[in-house]
Amino acid sequence: MREKIRQQIQKAIRGRFDSFAIPDFSVEVPENPEHGDYATNIAMVLAKILKKPPMEIAGVLAKELEVGSWKLEVAKPGFINFWLSPETVYKELGEILRKKEKYGQGPKKKEKISIEYLDANPTGPVHIGHARSGFLGDALSNVLEFYGNPVTREFYVNNAKASGQIKSLGSTVLGRGKEYRHGQLLEILKNKKTKQLLKKINDDKEAGFFIAKLIQKENERFLREKAGIKFDLFFEEESVYKSGAVIKLIETLKKKRLLYEKDGAWWFRASKYGDSEDRVFIRKTGEPTYVLPDIAYHQDKFLERKITRAINIFGADHHGYGPRLRAALAAIGIGTERLHIITVQVARLTKGGKEFKMSKRRGVFVTLEDLIKEVGLDAARWFFLEKSPDTHMDFDLDLAKERSVKNPVYYVQYAYARISSIFRKTQNAKIKTQNINPKLLNSP
Repeated sequence: MREKIRQQIQKAIRGRFDSFAIPDFSVEVPENPEHGDYATNIAMVLAKILKKPPMEIAGVLAKELEVGSWKLEVAKPGFINFWLSPETVYKELGEILRKKEKYGQGPKKKEKISIEYLDANPTGPVHIGHARSGFLGDALSNVLEFYGNPVTREFYVNNAKASGQIKSLGSTVLGRGKEYRHGQLLEILKNKKTKQLLKKINDDKEAGFFIAKLIQKENERFLREKAGIKFDLFFEEESVYKSGAVIKLIETLKKKRLLYEKDGAWWFRASKYGDSEDRVFIRKTGEPTYVLPDIAYHQDKFLERKITRAINIFGADHHGYGPRLRAALAAIGIGTERLHIITVQVARLTKGGKEFKMSKRRGVFVTLEDLIKEVGLDAARWFFLEKSPDTHMDFDLDLAKERSVKNPVYYVQYAYARISSIFRKTQNAKIKTQNINPKLLNSP
């Protein structure tokens, strides 16, 4: 309905004013129902372009928009308010009954969208720190797909042998370190076949890479089967090293004189492309920082797979990462407007009014699997999606388990059960559709 109103407004503008690019404007449901079913700010948006008072523009457009589908009112400082006619509502109700779950679905679009989310490191199980990004990415993908966008759901696997975390994992596996000792790792190491294969490995990075593959496989299975979070592509960080993409990228940046040597490291001229300062891309040890393989991954997205737009959902610990990634993409000729970053703030788990502290490296954390077992998948998904991703949130374990109207999940499930009961009872009822009288539907 909102889209139909928007189209009529655009038609009215073209009918009454000289040709110009119509700017973006809103068609919203007003908070106060006395201001209509829908309201638009188009007159105030056009005031700057047409150099006329918003109320005058709103009056002209309102005359053009009187098409019988709604009642109109012009309100200060220039809003146009719409009340849908009963006939319009009845007609739309008919569309809903005819199209069923496809009602409102968008036509197929050409734009290819990549959504990268969750990205749990393959050094341990998926924990509640990953849940917010995972559920958000999955829900956003569902919405975009419903509106006709071809979407690739992506998981970036941080499994490069060159990374410090993979070496630390390998060191622990070979009995030389203590990081990442947790229940999942200890269970994997009990496997006889795994033990035999590890006896042939003496290198930390090789051992870490081998175990990371097993951890990743378990995490993928959990996400698919128990968390209901879907992915189309698991992109391995190690693959951009193996293919030579990272080396080629370094050569390109050096050729463009965008890398310079200082204090034994190689720095990228990020400040030239809008970042607050230059960034180290290759450490003194000769090892690349994690941004280099990530740029190579984005080259694969935009240049190889021809992705139109990429949406990356990052955790709060990556809040400063966006500018350097954008700067690097600009340096290699990829338009930064094609990359959209959503930063997800920290979620705390609380029980009895107190926070439950987590530490990945010490192996003390609440896994998402444990949380789902405790409160159920519906509650886990609901509470993580309930608040805007840019706000901090507390996951109240006691509230999520409560079976009363205080718990919004329980309330919705109760309503769903009642509605399902109505459908079951009417399944065998013989309803003569030609005798339906929509005018009996007359309450607000």
